[in-house]
Amino acid sequence: LVIETLREVDATRKCYRMVGGILVERTVKEVLPALESNKEQISKIIETLNQQLQAKGRELNEFREKHNIRLVGEDDPKQPPKEGAEGAGAKGSSAGVLVS
Repeated sequence: LVIETLREVDATRKCYRMVGGILVERTVKEVLPALESNKEQISKIIETLNQQLQAKGRELNEFREKHNIRLVGEDDPKQPPKEGAEGAGAKGSSAGVLVS
């Protein structure tokens, strides 16, 4: 948004930029290239982080399969789901709710 706004402004106009907690007076022609460079770097970092996230997700899935780790409530793919009165009764009684 700032980059789009500064493109429409005169290049010799004063603008202020926060650098390390200090407000610095510059001109638009000095600040605009730095902002565009920062935007490109942020885009590249986001792409790299997304790739790392996908790689970690694959690694986690492989680890879960290797060690047969399942989350609570997750169905076991090797066993068919229980149906009928027997499955419903077992599920209801395993809730562990105590009433006094």
